[in-house]
Parts: sequence; structure tokens; C-alpha cells
Amino acid sequence: MTTQVIVLNGGSSSGKSGIVRCLQSVLPDPWLAFGVDTLVDAMPASMRATDSGIEFAPDGEVVVGAEFRRLEAAWIEGIASMGRAGARIVVDEVFLGGAASQQRWQKALVGLQVLWVGVRCDSAVAAAREIARGDRVTGMAAAQAEVVHHGVVYDLEVDTTRRESLDCARIIADHITRGVT
Repeated sequence: MTTQVIVLNGGSSSGKSGIVRCLQSVLPDPWLAFGVDTLVDAMPASMRATDSGIEFAPDGEVVVGAEFRRLEAAWIEGIASMGRAGARIVVDEVFLGGAASQQRWQKALVGLQVLWVGVRCDSAVAAAREIARGDRVTGMAAAQAEVVHHGVVYDLEVDTTRRESLDCARIIADHITRGVT
């Protein structure tokens, strides 16, 4: 069975989005891309102003509430349904809860062939990218660099500290085309 879903997990500014764009260009078939930022952007602004939604603390901490989790669960199920309907999907995720976050995805993706990819980046490098981007709360990259990987099991890991997104995408694509998953 061939890979149907690729889940990239890494902290903020680790390079996941760049890898996703490169994967879409190097993989032989069309792949849809969805990220947790897509979910957050789709939520009403009021979800960012209540403790039941999602809060971005001044120090970079991200706190999610019950309503966010409810909508996230529906979003994850929707992505899984697209995979079951035949779409190939790349997910750009930030497992704030480490292993518990991965378990939510595993439950939804049962029956699909999934490639779990850890995207690592030195926290100082990610923090520098965060500042250069200018669209993130300062401190988020450093706060997430390691915590998102706690207890998470991967099929493959890439490190963007000194490797370009395209190189990482080629490593992932090679893993898929060799049928390792």
C-alpha cells in the first residue's frame, strides 16, 4: 500500500511549511496541503479571545481550550475522510501535547497508510527565523522546539537546522517512492 497521508510535526518556524511546498513539487502525484495554521485561520477571531479557544501568550506559549479541541477533532476527521476518499494529503502540524497529539491523529487516520515525519530544528535557528518572519509571537519557536517531539514516534526525521526545505522534501519523497512506509 502506498502512503496516503504525510504528517509533518515540528515546532513553530522549524521549516515545515517550506517542506510541504517542496513536497508538492517533487512528489509525482498531486498532494493537498493542510496545516494547523489553516485551522486557526479558519476559526472566528472570537476564538482567539476566549479561554475555550486558542490563546497565544506574550512568552510564546500556546494554550488551547475545549472549544478549540472540539473544532480540531472535526478538522482532523475531515482530513482523514479526504484521505479515505482518495486524496493524498500532507499535514503541517505542531503537536503541542506531544504523544497525546499524535494519538488523536492516529485514531482518526486508522486504515490509512501514514508517514510520520519529525521536523527538527535547533531552537536558536528557529528563533531567528521567527524574528525574521515577523508574524509569530516571539518565544514560540524556542518554547516548541523540543516539547512537540516528546513521546512522538516517527517513521522518519529531518533536521532543517542546516538543510534546505527542498533537500528535506527529497529525503521524504525518496522514503515514499522506495515504498519504505
